[in-house]
Amino acid sequence: MAAVGAGGSTAAPGPGAVSAGSLEPGTASAELLLTQGREREAAQARVQGLRQPFPDTSARIPAHRRLKYISLAVLVVQNASLILSIRYARTLPGDRFFATTAVVMAEVLKGLTCLLLLFAQKRGNVKHLVLFLHEAVLVQYVDTLKLAVPSLIYTLQNNLQYVAISNLPAATFQVTYQLKILTTALFSVLMLNRSLSRLQWASLLLLFTGVAIVQAQQAGGGGPRPLDQNPGVGLAAVVASCLSSGFAGVYFEKILKGSSGSVWLRNLQLGLFGTALGLVGLWWAEGTAVARRGFFFGYTPAVWGVVLNQAFGGLLVAVVVKYADNILKGFATSLSIVLSTVASVRLFGFHVDPLFALGAGLVIGAVYLYSLPRGAAKAIASASASVSTSGPCIHQQPPGQPPPPQLSSHRGDLITEPFLPKSVLVK
Repeated sequence: MAAVGAGGSTAAPGPGAVSAGSLEPGTASAELLLTQGREREAAQARVQGLRQPFPDTSARIPAHRRLKYISLAVLVVQNASLILSIRYARTLPGDRFFATTAVVMAEVLKGLTCLLLLFAQKRGNVKHLVLFLHEAVLVQYVDTLKLAVPSLIYTLQNNLQYVAISNLPAATFQVTYQLKILTTALFSVLMLNRSLSRLQWASLLLLFTGVAIVQAQQAGGGGPRPLDQNPGVGLAAVVASCLSSGFAGVYFEKILKGSSGSVWLRNLQLGLFGTALGLVGLWWAEGTAVARRGFFFGYTPAVWGVVLNQAFGGLLVAVVVKYADNILKGFATSLSIVLSTVASVRLFGFHVDPLFALGAGLVIGAVYLYSLPRGAAKAIASASASVSTSGPCIHQQPPGQPPPPQLSSHRGDLITEPFLPKSVLVK
């Protein structure tokens, strides 16, 4: 492209230079220059668009990891602390509190907490809160009544846990209570027509074997046992609690599929039924003794810690569990078993023998294997098949198959936290 000088001679301009008035609109040179300018602007816009998300992404990834680590810590502490605190409160010398009153108090505190959270969501407007509760609880009474059955089962389950922990060492209870994974899986297959992979069935068999070994060790007299404890009663209470937990969780998911409602509203409704049903159970089981000695008979700071843990621990897990995938939940359960065992040795003089270690190890491995996503399970199965048929296995993704997912959406209801499943299972 040439620039025309004053004397009519032509001279080559410097690189990128264009003389004033040398380009006429509509000429090929003008169109070429405009096209190049537009391309430069588009390229700069693309660069800006690519650069912009990077600081935000780098900030989001560590935050997400922190949330996962916080979720892991909360799940481990919740899984282990309530078992240890109940065991500690029930084995203290002196007057023993009534377990039925503790269950009722936990439901009352939980319901009041959810009511305050709903009040905060309505920005402190009492009128809006009353209208909302009237619509959600009374007008839509069918959805409210649906929660009566799981609330009844959960109230029974919480009372059974006190009976079981009062008659079994904390570590033994923690291991045996993982049978709820087996019962939940079986009820899911029967009531929801779900399918389990071969690895999951194998892990359930491994889980049952590990629990059986631990119970055999307990029946064989694993260490000194207080005279007021009956391992047979404790085992029966654990099995009944696991059955009720599995059925209630699956039934709860089935009746609430497609229904709307926040986690706080559902827990408030469950708390209303739980309080009423807990009072009925209190009157039936210990009504005379409570009337004679008082509702708060035997309450100590340790007992209040149990009540607060049971009331608020499940709500806290309900908040953080959405940041934890199934692998993290299984890992949290495994860590809580280890933590409960170590704390039982330190606090209660629990004796860990090789038989208990074997059974607990099988349960921990079973929980981890069961929590693996289906893609990872298939990869493990294919890897083992490759090793058995062709020697050393080279990891290679099968053609046309997506990578194993990080989150498992088909088993989101199988929560592995042992306590207050109603707070966790609420969608």
